[in-house]
Amino acid sequence: MNTRFVPFTLLAVALTVGALPCAHALQYKDVNATASTLSFTYSQMGSNMYGTFREFEGTLDFDTDNLATAHAALTIQLDSIDAGSSDADTELKKPAWFDTEKYPVATFESTGVKAQGGNRYVISGKLTLRGITRDVDVPVELRSDNAIGIFDGQLVLKRSDFKVGDGEWADTVVSNDINIRFRMVAPQR
Repeated sequence: MNTRFVPFTLLAVALTVGALPCAHALQYKDVNATASTLSFTYSQMGSNMYGTFREFEGTLDFDTDNLATAHAALTIQLDSIDAGSSDADTELKKPAWFDTEKYPVATFESTGVKAQGGNRYVISGKLTLRGITRDVDVPVELRSDNAIGIFDGQLVLKRSDFKVGDGEWADTVVSNDINIRFRMVAPQR
């Protein structure tokens, strides 16, 4: 086999199936909260439960060729929770859970970004909930669609790490693992 043509063949195949990102840097700024989603799932007494947060604001400065300067921040209005029923929403705002009167927002502030290959990244940062800050690593996949960046990610949080569901709820009626999923949409600049 003539090895001179291997790189060109691999490039042609990769571009055909969309496996390689564009050859130039892609830069994204700000988050379109209207087009973005933030949801969570958990188990309660053996049943899978689903919820969302309706109100959040994000800022983003993400250049695929300059990850050292990348930055992301998210502020979530905790009283915008929709856990599927007004009773659940009211319960989750109480002091044993989010205590939204004392802690109205949760925040995430990035501290670094690492490329994982194949349009995958890990965004490291500080998550603050109920006045408790923890380091988290957030795996993210970036897709570009008509000058729009779509950042899909998922992570598992332990509610006990943030004292969410203290007291009578600290047992296993509600799972300790909370699966967070998000889709953040940002325009390319």
